[in-house]
Amino acid sequence: MLYPSVDSLKTQIDSKYSLVSVASKRARQLQEEGGERLTSYVSHKQVGRALEEVAAGELTIQSSSDSVVYEDEV
Repeated sequence: MLYPSVDSLKTQIDSKYSLVSVASKRARQLQEEGGERLTSYVSHKQVGRALEEVAAGELTIQSSSDSVVYEDEV
């Protein structure tokens, strides 16, 4: 059994694509810069830690304008 489960993660972020995107970006940030947001983690890997942060409500998706296609257009 995986922790956290996909069902519990989908209550925080409704799209699997968005979940993967957020978790991968956060895992890269954890690997390069550190800066853990939780006091303790179950997982030893960065992706698992990022998913635990999503499950805890520490990571959310920032909404953007529908007219913006690329981040550098803001």
